[in-house]
Amino acid sequence: MQVNGLYFTKSILDEIDEIVREEPSISRRQLSRRLCEAHNWRSPSGRLKDMACRKALAELDRRGVISLPSVSRTFSFNKVVEPVHIEVAPLHCTLEELGAVVVQPVDSRCSPDYQVWRSLMHSYHYLGSGPMCGAQIRYLISSPNYGPLGAMAFSSASYALRARDKYIGWSTAARMANLPRVVCNSRFLLCVQVPNLASHALSLALDRLPDDWHERYGVRPVLVETFVDPRRFSGTCYKAANWVEVGTTAGRRDGVAKRIFLRPLCEDWKEVLCQEPPIVLGAAPRPEDPANWAEEEFGSVRFPDDRLKRRLFKLAQDFYENSEANIPEACGSRAATIAAYRFFKNKAVSMDVLLTPHIEATIERIKAYPVVLAPQDTTTLDYNTHPMTEGLGPTGSRNSGGLGLILHDTLAFTVDGTPLGVLDAQCWARDPDAVGGSDTMVEETKGPSKRFDWYIAYKRTIEDKESAKWLRSFRKVAEIQRLCPETTLVSIGDQESDIWELLLEATKDPNGPKLLIRADRHRRRKFEDETLWRYMASLDVAARLKIHIPRSGSSRSRDAWVDLRFAKVELSPPERFAGDPPISLWAVYLLEDPSGAEIEEPIEWMLLTTAAVETVEDAKTRVEWYSGRWGIEVYHRTLKSGCRIRNRQLGTAKKLQACLGIDMVVAWRIYHMAMLGRETPNAPCTLYFDDVEWKTLCCLITKKPVPPEQPPTMAEAVSMVGKLGGHLGRKGDGPPGTQTLWRGLQHLESAVELARILNLFNTPP
Repeated sequence: MQVNGLYFTKSILDEIDEIVREEPSISRRQLSRRLCEAHNWRSPSGRLKDMACRKALAELDRRGVISLPSVSRTFSFNKVVEPVHIEVAPLHCTLEELGAVVVQPVDSRCSPDYQVWRSLMHSYHYLGSGPMCGAQIRYLISSPNYGPLGAMAFSSASYALRARDKYIGWSTAARMANLPRVVCNSRFLLCVQVPNLASHALSLALDRLPDDWHERYGVRPVLVETFVDPRRFSGTCYKAANWVEVGTTAGRRDGVAKRIFLRPLCEDWKEVLCQEPPIVLGAAPRPEDPANWAEEEFGSVRFPDDRLKRRLFKLAQDFYENSEANIPEACGSRAATIAAYRFFKNKAVSMDVLLTPHIEATIERIKAYPVVLAPQDTTTLDYNTHPMTEGLGPTGSRNSGGLGLILHDTLAFTVDGTPLGVLDAQCWARDPDAVGGSDTMVEETKGPSKRFDWYIAYKRTIEDKESAKWLRSFRKVAEIQRLCPETTLVSIGDQESDIWELLLEATKDPNGPKLLIRADRHRRRKFEDETLWRYMASLDVAARLKIHIPRSGSSRSRDAWVDLRFAKVELSPPERFAGDPPISLWAVYLLEDPSGAEIEEPIEWMLLTTAAVETVEDAKTRVEWYSGRWGIEVYHRTLKSGCRIRNRQLGTAKKLQACLGIDMVVAWRIYHMAMLGRETPNAPCTLYFDDVEWKTLCCLITKKPVPPEQPPTMAEAVSMVGKLGGHLGRKGDGPPGTQTLWRGLQHLESAVELARILNLFNTPP
């Protein structure tokens, strides 16, 4: 769990209990320092996060998570000492007559300057001398000729302000990462009346504030905020010092909405503050003892509030138990439905944030296999029935009328076809005003004539095209490959992925993931001054191979016999990369002989791969790998038809994408269950079902009130769920599919909920 910005895993909590048990007289300060040193909890300046840890320990003790020794004595950090009154003589002159003005930081509370600062604030400022929260720096304003003129202080910025955050353009992730770069002018006092002195003193303080703050706390601020009470002040001095008024506070503290003023400290302040930190896979600790599958998949989610985590776990379970239901039906109550809509509206909730913990859980599953396939593919999510949803775009050509989102995702599969989880997901809405909306050039009308803007498309870099999705996905797989050095990941793509930049990227790092794509004949790849297709067709047949072609549209599934050829080739770069050296790849060529058979489209594949193909067995293995690409199409069908994502009504594309983050994990889990029943039929079903679920399932099927003593196997449990969904289980039917399992799971969940309420199996609801 995350408390006060620090992660406390089960092992750390056990460590705390052991220290307290062995040293019952240890102080909380000693305990916090020991934990900070052991786990390297330090601030950017290198100091131990002692106070943050102490606050977290107190919060954990209050929740009952840990038990700390009772406090034997208390200390006051703000010891009440009657300040010495300093009388400041009235002064009426101009700023030029005043002479030099010095703004000097107060070094420590033991210094005489601090006593002067405190006395001035206590005597003349309506808020007094404190307390101030968080990091802080105090300044004295003085003149060599006249002595003390005033004082000011800067402290930590407010955690969240709607007007300020909107003006900055902050996302939740950017605010959490860059809030230390904003400081608050929490006190400003002048004891004399000199025109223009206030704005001058502010300018002097802000000139040195970034260096002083960085020296003390290791962070250089780029923005300063302050609050002006409209009942007392008008904020004229801040306006004169080029501060900008951006709105008001909510006024929750004392019922008075304060005016918010901001002052940038550098030109690129907005770029610095709006830069979101990269999501580092594996940085957050995984849940050590998850209570259910939802906590196991989403337990390491990066949320600043634990309440969001609990809501996420609940939504994931509700969506899984009612995968075909809409949001109100899945949530089950009005209060839960309202909470779900608020969850998807929250700025901290996004598809990337929701999928990151699932990707980390997938990485742990990947590490158990020597080879893992990672096919990537694109699908469209049509929301034509929700035309008022904001942020959607065209999903086809301009004249097709399709409206929705584009999803390009990558899944991890074992070589046997069991899905391990989602590795990457890119979701966007096409610009309806763009030429074609994608890489495909379409006609556009300009004046009386029509033309193709080929030259502009030719000059665009890969990063400016939709084709960059293949590169981004491959780079994400490469990042995961570095975390799984004992596993070989194979990125797989269809003909659309035949892009020179992707081939070039895949050949850069020999320790990176392997690439396996199907070449597009229209690319006319060349090898030794002739086309690759012609060269491969001239080679001798190495073997004949039977492959299974799954059903596609109106075409039935069938088995095809193909001629197999393979070779190592040096592909010449295309014209736009003229002058670049060729790249080395292996090509595997499959050609079906249609003679004597009624085949509309005979198989002709050209597979390009960075994985070595030196024998016939290697070539057959690469063909088997590519055949595993169809698993992602089954997943897309599960996502669309089973989770009914096109029926989500959330008002904006951003909310739809956030909801998609949960639906994608739910679809994976359903698909995973279906494949586990086939790939590991003899494993106990407790890998997937808890005690109440499998006992309820057995009672529903056998029509007996007493479940068996031993749980059924995975294959038996999946078959029983399929039976609830309408699977007949005849000899030629095969195992139940995902759609049948969706229906069966919904019937099962209704019975499980009743069993929990009635406590039929001695399990509390």
